Amino acid sequence: MKLSARNMLQGTVSDVRKDGVAAQVQIDIGGGNVITSTITADSANRLGLENGKAVTVVVKASDVILAVDD
Repeated sequence: MKLSARNMLQGTVSDVRKDGVAAQVQIDIGGGNVITSTITADSANRLGLENGKAVTVVVKASDVILAVDD
């Protein structure tokens, strides 16, 4: 698999919660850090996402929004 996105993190699925058409997937990327991704429930099923499954998190830099406290 080749991707143009350069921001890739290896992780392990730690939780999958499906609610209707959406699924929230938590990925443990180590060091006490967890990323939560919201995808379609269909995609979660197609990818076979379940606790313990190794995944690659791909983040396109232009799709990241940063915020700071006032």
